[in-house]
Amino acid sequence: MGQRLAELIAEYEVPGSALAYWHGGELHEFAAGSLNTATGVDATTDALYQIGSVSKVWTATLIMQQVEKGRLTLDTPVVEVLPEFKLVDPEVTKAVTIRQLLCHTSGIDGDVFIDTGRGDDCVEKYVAALADVALNHPLGATQSYCNAGFVVAGRVLEVLEGKRWDDVLREGICEPLGLTHTWTLPEDVLRFRSAIGHDDGQPVPQWGLMRSMGPAGLICARPADVVAFGRAHLEGGLLEDPSAMWEAQVDIPNPYTLGKQWGVGWILDEWSGHKVISHGGNTIGQHAMLWVVPGTGTVVCVTANGGRSGAFTRAVATELFAELDGRTVPPSPVPSDTPPEVDLEPYAGVYERAGARITIGVQDGKGTVRMESTGELAGLHKPEESVFVPIDENLFAFQAPGTRDWLTAVFFELADGTPYIHMGARATPKVS
Repeated sequence: MGQRLAELIAEYEVPGSALAYWHGGELHEFAAGSLNTATGVDATTDALYQIGSVSKVWTATLIMQQVEKGRLTLDTPVVEVLPEFKLVDPEVTKAVTIRQLLCHTSGIDGDVFIDTGRGDDCVEKYVAALADVALNHPLGATQSYCNAGFVVAGRVLEVLEGKRWDDVLREGICEPLGLTHTWTLPEDVLRFRSAIGHDDGQPVPQWGLMRSMGPAGLICARPADVVAFGRAHLEGGLLEDPSAMWEAQVDIPNPYTLGKQWGVGWILDEWSGHKVISHGGNTIGQHAMLWVVPGTGTVVCVTANGGRSGAFTRAVATELFAELDGRTVPPSPVPSDTPPEVDLEPYAGVYERAGARITIGVQDGKGTVRMESTGELAGLHKPEESVFVPIDENLFAFQAPGTRDWLTAVFFELADGTPYIHMGARATPKVS
C-alpha cells in the first residue's frame, strides 16, 4: 500500500499524506510525500496532521460520557447547563437541546469563525458572541453543518468538568487510550513533526484556525491515534454503549457528499448494504477522513495536506475497502453526456449564510454557480464560478475551476416552503 499511496498523492496533486488502518487484528501505517514543500520535510507515519472536523466526533464522545454519568441527557436544553446562553431568537434559546447541537439541526448558523483570542476563556467568549448571530433555519427544520453548535457543546463540557475543553479531551479520551500523538494547541504540536496545509502546491500563509473553534475542529494527530479512537467505538474503552452514537438522528438533504444520515456526531452510510460510520475534516489546506466499519472491525484514517484532497481520500477508501472488506464505496453522481433538460430559472438567485454566498444563474441557456467566501476566512478563498449541470430535477453537479472532481448540490424546500440549496453538508437559504 505504501507504493500505491505514493502513486495516488502524485495523481491527486497532494503534497503529503499518512494512512493508518486496523484490519484483522493488526495496525498498518504508511506515509508518502512532504509535510511542507518549502522545507522539504518528508511525511512520516508519526507526523501530526490537522484532522479538522473529525474532532467533532471526539467532542460528541465526551458529551456521551457525561450522559452515561447521568449529568445530562441528549434532550437536555442547553440553557440548563449554560444559563447565560443566548441566541437572537429567545424561543430557540430556551428550546435548543444537546442532541440538536450534535446532529446539526440547531439552526445556529454554523460557519461563524470568531477569533476570541488565545486565552483559556476563548470558548466561553465565542459562545457569548453567538447572541448576535442570525439563525440559518428554524430549530429542527433540517440538517445543516454547524461548527458553532460544537463549540457550544465544548463549552457545556467545560462547565460540567470545570476545565478547559483541551483538558477534558486529554483526560476523557487521550489518556484512557494512551494517545501520545494527539494535541490541540500549536505549542504542543511544535514538539512533533507536523504538516502544514498547501494551496496550489504552496504552503498556506496561515497554519491553523483560531483557538475558539477547538471543540469543532482543532485536534492534531497522527492517523494511528485516530484509528485507536475509532477502534474504541467498536471495542469499548471510552463508552459503555458507543453504538448509541450510530443511531440515525436526521436525514441529510444531499446524501451524495458525505452520507445519508447523521447520528450523534457520526455520519452514517451504507456500502454494499453494510453500515459505515465516518467523519471528515477540513482546515486551512489540510484534510482528514476517518471510516469505521462495525461489521468487519476495520478502521481507516487517511490525512492529506493539500491538492485534490477530497477526491484523493475517496480514491484511497475505494481501493482499500474493496481489498480489505469487499465493500464498494458508492461513486459520486456525475452528469451524463446528455444531461436532462431542467428549468433552472425557479432555482436562480442568491443563497446566503454565514461564511458563504452562492449565486445560481443562467447564461446562454446553461446554469452557472458562483461561490464566494465571506466573513473571517474570506481572504483565504477567491470567488469561483463554474458550469452548473443537471443530473435530475433537483440534483446538480459542478466542478471547481482547475479540477476534474464533481461536487453535488440539491435544491429542496422546508416544510413551510422556504427554498434552500444543500451542498458541502450545509443548507443555505435563498435570500433573493
